[in-house]
Amino acid sequence: MKLFDVYPLYPVEPVRGEGCYVFDEAGTPYLDFYGGHAVISIGHSHPHYVKTLTGQVQRLGFYSNSIVNHLQTELAQKLGELSGLGEEYQLFLCNSGAEANENALKMASFYNGRTKVVAFKQGFHGRTSAAVNVTQDAKIQAPINTTFEKEFYALNDITSVRASLAKGDVCAVIIEGIQGIGGIHIPDAGFLRDLQAACRENDTLLILDEIQSGYGRSGKFFAYQHAAGVTPDLITVAKGMGNGFPMGAVLIHERFPAKHGLLGTTFGGNHLACAAGIAVLDVLKNEFLIEHVSTLGAYLMRRLATLPGVKAVRGLGFMIGLDFDYPVAGLRKRLALEEHVFVGSSSQPNTIRLLPPLTVKKAEADLLVDRMYKALAVAAV
Repeated sequence: MKLFDVYPLYPVEPVRGEGCYVFDEAGTPYLDFYGGHAVISIGHSHPHYVKTLTGQVQRLGFYSNSIVNHLQTELAQKLGELSGLGEEYQLFLCNSGAEANENALKMASFYNGRTKVVAFKQGFHGRTSAAVNVTQDAKIQAPINTTFEKEFYALNDITSVRASLAKGDVCAVIIEGIQGIGGIHIPDAGFLRDLQAACRENDTLLILDEIQSGYGRSGKFFAYQHAAGVTPDLITVAKGMGNGFPMGAVLIHERFPAKHGLLGTTFGGNHLACAAGIAVLDVLKNEFLIEHVSTLGAYLMRRLATLPGVKAVRGLGFMIGLDFDYPVAGLRKRLALEEHVFVGSSSQPNTIRLLPPLTVKKAEADLLVDRMYKALAVAAV
């Protein structure tokens, strides 16, 4: 059997990682400023993370959600504390960001009995059925996915969204705290507040997709928290939640009652996943990583703005987009194969995404900029 060939691959194979580096079989270090799609939140092979997972798998790696698992309760308590949401939300654990969005959309439809969803151009919410239907990319939507009505509007276009919601048939509005794959675009704070007001006026639920932008990446625990006064009905998380261990979750506002059998999952919230999630929260808190991201991210963005050919630098914290006036595929390849730096692509061909581990230090940020200067100098020759 051979692999189903759906991923274009660089000829590099990391075999171990440490901090913000990965290493190939020859021991060559690669500076990781992509974090495997923003998954690596507390760095590769963080000692506390390794110790916690090792200890847990030696005791019990998995049992079903039909029994008590105190690790789920510990994770929920620590998440409520560090995020600042306290007891205002309830936690449903699952396995991925797409699954989190599926369940959030399902909860919204359970609540008001509607099926239409409003989403935003250049947004991305996953590849499973409902999630991909509210992602504006026809290339990844099979006919079986497009089973309910959806509408896409430009980010920050509150007039069009209000008009749509006023019809009274919209189940939910789903929006990323910061658009990731779309090229790092931040909703205006006023727009988010107006969006929340419009949703409440029309009994439509507001879903904040924080799968890429959450867990401290923006310099706050959730990116929407940069907009004071916003309280989403549902918040979805994944990626950095487990630092590489597959897990996701829906944070469900306390005003929505739970009922046995309403949602379910086989692997979600298993013992090993919870151990990973607890370790991540411990490190975020004990190493003050969210505050660190806010400070160093601003410094890094100032330095990146000095690069030759950069037309725009967007983002918050360690979620940064760099715009050039030409496609960046060749630049990304030079960075990986010649300068040994991993950076990310976007659905916009001229945009590079930077999504490094939150543990990156100033010296490593400077090293990234230095290596980008070298790669750009080669491009200019």
